[in-house]
Amino acid sequence: MQRKLRVIARLDVKDENLVKGIQYEGLRKLGPPHAFALKYYRQGVDELLYLDTVASLYERNNLGGILRDTTEDVFIPITAGGGLRSAEDVGAVLAAGADKAAINTAALRRPGLITEIARAFGSQCMVLSIQAKRRDPGDPSAGWEAYYDNGREHSGRDVVEWARQAAALGAGEILLTSVDSEGLQRGMDLELVAAVAQKVNVPVIAAGGARGAGDLAACARAGAAAAAVGSLLHYGKAGVQELKEGLEAEGVGVRRCRAW
Repeated sequence: MQRKLRVIARLDVKDENLVKGIQYEGLRKLGPPHAFALKYYRQGVDELLYLDTVASLYERNNLGGILRDTTEDVFIPITAGGGLRSAEDVGAVLAAGADKAAINTAALRRPGLITEIARAFGSQCMVLSIQAKRRDPGDPSAGWEAYYDNGREHSGRDVVEWARQAAALGAGEILLTSVDSEGLQRGMDLELVAAVAQKVNVPVIAAGGARGAGDLAACARAGAAAAAVGSLLHYGKAGVQELKEGLEAEGVGVRRCRAW
């Protein structure tokens, strides 16, 4: 039996604002992140994902206050990421209200950090964030490279191999963002999702490019355990209940919204 697809609201944060761009560029301010988080919670979203978009650049995570505000009236799992460089940094966002921590840059630089976090807080807390770009859009066989700094900097690591290694080191989930698709709402990179999901034994969260419930359903069939959605929700093109009803119509199980 296919497991139920988790629907996650992705909230990219810069300073005190929710922002959204296209392929991580041209960030547009949308408003207070807490207001959006509360709206999606009330609509029945399964989890929240907060990502500090400039944290790695300035080598600090600025989500503490936002997390504390959110957890006052939002009671679903929250993942926080951006600029987390040590187990101590992870402990700080957990103390502020996060349930899980997403790590990208620091894990690429020092893979052993994955194991340290998993041992300190449990594998379920350690989410490896991968920003994936196709090496050659004209050649599907060329695969994908893992990037950092919002898809700007090369790591030289193959995405599929990096995901497999990270799972072996203790990562409990893989947050897999297609930089090529991110923010475009032209469809998700299903080949990427399938390639990673087939090689790891931990849940894969697919992100980047969703146009509607049909894309989320296709991700589920490709092996994703969850889908992180940003633009669709933020710009009012779909609500959480609409997406879940669409997924059910596609034959994909979901967690029922509170209003149903």
